Amino acid sequence: MYSYQDYRIFQDLCVLLDHGDRLVLRAFHLSPLQYHLLLLLDREEGWRLIDLSERLLCERSTVTRLVDALEREGLVCRVANQEDRRSQRVTLTEEGLRRRDLARAALEKTIQQRLDAFSPAEQRQLIEMHRRLRAVLLAEIERSQE
Repeated sequence: MYSYQDYRIFQDLCVLLDHGDRLVLRAFHLSPLQYHLLLLLDREEGWRLIDLSERLLCERSTVTRLVDALEREGLVCRVANQEDRRSQRVTLTEEGLRRRDLARAALEKTIQQRLDAFSPAEQRQLIEMHRRLRAVLLAEIERSQE
């Protein structure tokens, strides 16, 4: 049975992972949230702001500010939504795609270095445990939205 102190280890781990990701992404002038937004986008179809806010679990105003900043840097653009003229979709620019892919490669290298502390069997076990915990957390979110 876990105690609150044990749970704090998970919280500390999340903070440390986030900090490490921030250090890597800083070289690409991206925050973790900006990076995650870029990961969702492509050059063709794009996402509506409301859909991005739901997927990123943040307020629409936060997503609007993120998109504004990324648009000023030439990484994303807003395009007319062919399905609903009242809204727009956000897509990646060529530069956004390039920077996202460079940042992803740097993060993947860092993640591999972090996971190298474990044997391949331990890595598989750790990832499987995290997948199960993620499923529990996603179910919690879905129940809270009902």
